[in-house]
Amino acid sequence: MSGVERLGLRVSSMINHPVAQAQRWVVIHRLDTDGDREWEEVLGVIADTEELELTLNDDGSVTVRWEPILLEDRPAEYADEQQEEPAPF
Repeated sequence: MSGVERLGLRVSSMINHPVAQAQRWVVIHRLDTDGDREWEEVLGVIADTEELELTLNDDGSVTVRWEPILLEDRPAEYADEQQEEPAPF
């Protein structure tokens, strides 16, 4: 697994964490093991994602914020997936 993949997984996990999803923001800290190229590449992907707002903090961390996506604004393939699976209860 490359450094970019490892960092991407860590960031994705942080964004998808239930607390982050509830508050719709997360602070990402750069670890000593995160290389310059990997950090810049992952931040570039975040910055290029329309739904995400990126704020560079004074301490070198990054705050990622997002607004909730309304059901009618979600991609059609996501809406179709949600309708196909019945609730497990």
